Amino acid sequence: MDESQWIICPVCGSKTRDRLRQDTVLKNYPLYCPKCKQETLINAKELQITVIKEPDAKAQYQ
Repeated sequence: MDESQWIICPVCGSKTRDRLRQDTVLKNYPLYCPKCKQETLINAKELQITVIKEPDAKAQYQ
């Protein structure tokens, strides 16, 4: 049986509507949390999730 787990929101810590399996690979995935209504870009591989920090849009134009 494959191990799977719910993706936890990196902002508020609640469960999201998405699950990861052991063999799931995500790159630049826009994770949406229904509780805090935030969208976060993540990468996931082998049940390890890393948050992608986006550069501030204002800083790009200065």
